[in-house]
Amino acid sequence: MGFAELVDIPEWNVRRLRAKLDTGARSSALHVENVQELPHGRVRFDVRLHRKKLDRRVTVEAKVVRRARVRASSGVSEYRLFVRATVKLGPVSEEVEMSLVSRERMLFRMLLGRSALARRFLVDAGRSYVLSQKGKRRGAA
Repeated sequence: MGFAELVDIPEWNVRRLRAKLDTGARSSALHVENVQELPHGRVRFDVRLHRKKLDRRVTVEAKVVRRARVRASSGVSEYRLFVRATVKLGPVSEEVEMSLVSRERMLFRMLLGRSALARRFLVDAGRSYVLSQKGKRRGAA
């Protein structure tokens, strides 16, 4: 697969979300907004599906699987909430643990780290959208 792919998270009704595949990052991260911790170890958040079209979003409720300190690419450490969901990359579905974070300034709404990619995928850093056909995106960014 390429360094960038379009992924689906079917259980959350998220389709064709731009994801960067980053073998240098250990964990995966998802851009979310309006995070609200709920009783019984749950969390509610909005997944913004498009960088420019602010109204394109899905509200999700999920179980918090852990809280952990993560060192961002900037070198700053912060505590993040982690959730799990099945992510579909081309023909392959994989359960992925991801942190909830603001990726507001990033081009990709999701980052898939090596924990999600290990033993299943080979990333060709010189290519993009190998498993997904970017031209059929229907307005996603």
